[in-house]
Amino acid sequence: MSDNELLLAISNTIKTQIEPIREDIKRTKLLLENDILSRLQNIEACYTSTYRRYESGADQIETMRIDIDVLQKVVTEHSEKLQKIS
Repeated sequence: MSDNELLLAISNTIKTQIEPIREDIKRTKLLLENDILSRLQNIEACYTSTYRRYESGADQIETMRIDIDVLQKVVTEHSEKLQKIS
């Protein structure tokens, strides 16, 4: 067997072994593009909308906390005044 024939045989063997790997890579790319990417986009959209709701809710909770503090002070003052009157 000549060097050229040996190189050709090695080349054919490598091509035969690489082809299944190429097919696997192609299937993986298609899976990523068609399935995984769309799912990730859906997860991102859900996460983003939930984050926005929680962010505005956190602001509302802080406002309510301040209002409750004020109410507690006023009720305490009024209770003290009512006890003095009675």
